[in-house]
Amino acid sequence: MTINSSLAKNSVIFLMGPTASGKTALASALCQQLPVELISVDSALIYRGMDIGTAKPTTLELSQAPHFLIDILDPVQSYSAADFRHDALQLITEIQQRGNIPLLVGGTMLYFKALLEGISPLPEADAAIRLQLEQEAAEKGWQHLHAELAIVDPVAAARIHANDPQRINRALEVFRLTGSTMTELTAIKGEPLPFSVHQFAIAPSDRALLHQRIAIRFEKMLADGFAAEVTKLMQRADLHLDLPSMRCVGYRQMWQYLSGDCSESEMKERAIAATRQLAKRQLTWLRSWPNLQRLDSEQDLAKNIQAVLSTLS
Repeated sequence: MTINSSLAKNSVIFLMGPTASGKTALASALCQQLPVELISVDSALIYRGMDIGTAKPTTLELSQAPHFLIDILDPVQSYSAADFRHDALQLITEIQQRGNIPLLVGGTMLYFKALLEGISPLPEADAAIRLQLEQEAAEKGWQHLHAELAIVDPVAAARIHANDPQRINRALEVFRLTGSTMTELTAIKGEPLPFSVHQFAIAPSDRALLHQRIAIRFEKMLADGFAAEVTKLMQRADLHLDLPSMRCVGYRQMWQYLSGDCSESEMKERAIAATRQLAKRQLTWLRSWPNLQRLDSEQDLAKNIQAVLSTLS
């Protein structure tokens, strides 16, 4: 396809959608039609050694359609929306300098939002304050710290569950570092994305079809060796279920099964249910997302490709 120079120089393409909706297949196909380079927008695909349970594109798929921001971190490391925005903006600039169009594909809607609208001025993590909060939690319990949060930032406390230590820690850390609440700081908008953005979302028109796709894909993960993948991760002394990487859907449930905390059938049921919940949250984001062209993943791939191309032409 021939594109005008302004599209190549000033545009960014977003391809969003719920898990198991066919985003990777469409993005890879668009690589054959457009001068695009792909940037992954997925908080699970960033981790090395977590391939099967994240439905990471295969080695063959990545050789045909390379993705930036895949396999960039060890599972013990963390990665924020601000980290993503920093990395994505740098990649967008480099891709455009090569005369190509950045195509951002994935389902981590918070990353898309951070890139599009900018990041609120939240402070970076402070190891000393985090340790102090963890010590307080060990003495008094996280529910006590949640009650403290409810006093200083009732809006955040209402949103954060009393059994969510990571988010309680972060909210109190922000307050102790700045004297302002997370609610106050997140209301301040950052710099919006300075490019023309063409936004697409792909999803089945029928929610039941998406649920069917999710169940079939999880069975394939099991057949491909998901249990062995998680067993290998469990052998590491530095990994545990409270890490962001191990909260990726499927991994916690498989870990619990391999630890003897649930049966195989319970593991399957819980993992599929968690994936459905993830898809529901993604669809909720997309329902109110502005300036979005919707594509039906049950439609022929060629028709979806043509719909994207016609929008860009």
